[in-house]
Amino acid sequence: MTSLLTVVLAATPDPDFDPNTVTPGVVGFLVFFLIASATLLLCLDVVRRIRRTTYRAEIKARLDAEVAARDADPSAPPTPSDKPE
Repeated sequence: MTSLLTVVLAATPDPDFDPNTVTPGVVGFLVFFLIASATLLLCLDVVRRIRRTTYRAEIKARLDAEVAARDADPSAPPTPSDKPE
């Protein structure tokens, strides 16, 4: 019987408690700020990595186009990498 009374008393809300005045406080603000900062830094890092990958792909495509153009033109002078050792 005492355990049932304990459960009933624990489930009964305190009449002085106002749920509208509850705030997370300074700790809640700091945790939220740290999570937001970490998210921002991760987003910036992802954008930087995507941009770097895009630039590398563009440069590789440009170099491949230059090699294809050089190979298609037999009258072009040989480059230093074409000379036998």
